[in-house]
Amino acid sequence: MAFLEFKGISKGYPGVQALADVSFDVERGAVHGLMGENGAGKSTLIRILSGDQAADAGSIVIDGVEQHYSSVRDAFHAGVVVIHQELQLVPELTVAENLWLGRFPGKAGVIDGKTLVETVRTKLKEIGIDVDPAAKVSSLSIGARQMVEIAKAVMVDARVIALDEPTSSLSSRESEILFSLIDRLRANGTVILYVSHRLDEIFRLCDSLTVLRDGKLAAHHPDIADTTRDQIIAQMVGREISNIWNWRERPLSEVRLEVKQLSGSKLRNPISFSVRKGEILGFFGLIGAGRSEMARLLYGADHRLQGSVSIDGIAVAPNDPKAAISAGMVLCPEDRKFDGIIQGRSIEENITISSRRHFSPFGVLNPKKEASVADQFIAKLRVRTPSRRQDIVNLSGGNQQKVILGRWLSEQGVKVLVIDEPTRGIDVGAKSEIYEILYELAAGGMAIIVISSELPEVMGISDRIMVMCQGRVAANVARPDFDERAILTAALPDKNAAGTI
Repeated sequence: MAFLEFKGISKGYPGVQALADVSFDVERGAVHGLMGENGAGKSTLIRILSGDQAADAGSIVIDGVEQHYSSVRDAFHAGVVVIHQELQLVPELTVAENLWLGRFPGKAGVIDGKTLVETVRTKLKEIGIDVDPAAKVSSLSIGARQMVEIAKAVMVDARVIALDEPTSSLSSRESEILFSLIDRLRANGTVILYVSHRLDEIFRLCDSLTVLRDGKLAAHHPDIADTTRDQIIAQMVGREISNIWNWRERPLSEVRLEVKQLSGSKLRNPISFSVRKGEILGFFGLIGAGRSEMARLLYGADHRLQGSVSIDGIAVAPNDPKAAISAGMVLCPEDRKFDGIIQGRSIEENITISSRRHFSPFGVLNPKKEASVADQFIAKLRVRTPSRRQDIVNLSGGNQQKVILGRWLSEQGVKVLVIDEPTRGIDVGAKSEIYEILYELAAGGMAIIVISSELPEVMGISDRIMVMCQGRVAANVARPDFDERAILTAALPDKNAAGTI
């Protein structure tokens, strides 16, 4: 019997019909997959379920009762908790304070801090999450923050939990903890709406599945066993995609980027490598291996203790991203929301913010030139938007990533592109488009470093892979020698090692 029902849900924004008459239902105690390309309407549907936005038409029914939300609090009281891909935590509060926010234990308005921490400590231990409840959220890794967000839903005994790309920042161990939690919640009768682009997770966890495309219901599978991976991909994108990597060999010339004995306070083991013109060098490792720390050191965002970085034989000044950009190196960061996009600003501004100085003589902005540059990269990178003036937060993750790429490609003389988690939370179709962009840039002589925790991605698009483990290079593998088992083995920490990076 249906426990959660979406009936004729429609939602439009200026220039965009995000959802059009979407209807499906989910049984009690089921894990229901929700898939679709970025921009298909998944996030809009989740926001309506959470009470964050109101539908233009249609209704949501939970356990036979039609819901009428005027706020997120109304949805919460109805037993609905949504864990968004962009985490909703307060960085300067502790883990315990975030988990009890709005319902602190205490008397006469005085918070009982000891009870707060110990209650949370007990609950976290019970559900298998190893996080210090007294630690500030700002001090945690992205993966640990994701686990805290997941713990919030478990602790309030929600009837419906929606998880939006929950494993995008988790290690393999953390993902297994999450899967165990989901199994326990399913057994207790909780409805789980599981939004993910990872088909292996969908088939592992989900009982049923709905696919959205262009805001419409593309397919509904009451029993996921009755469909296949290829069918789902075709339903998502409206076409067959047999090989999303589409790697092809390119001529490689002289060394473009040379890194010697690079180390810093967050990466104490010196690292050396080089990247040639036209080469895509992949960096793989488990979360905490030091990949992102290496990228930030390279770019000058973190303090360099020793070592050298040179581009085309010319040294790059340390500890200065501006100097790195001037030398021809740019970085697309791991965390799009906090370090990449400029929230509350238009697509146009996000693309041109770095290159404005090239068309702003004496500091006077040229609006026509700015619009022209933005339109050029919106078209070139196939950014799906009704207008360059659209707020970037309204774009899907894949389109936000394209805008960040556009920002750096609008710079003059880019020679080295470092891109960290290029397709995190991005659908199959958009992944394929981003890979094609990277291939085109490499074919033009750019040296590209791709950092990813998805091994199939690194193996699919790289010419060579460097495997990191505990802050050191554990293996350097040429494409003819790619072997999934060997690469994973190299990435696994040595139990006898210190474990610091």
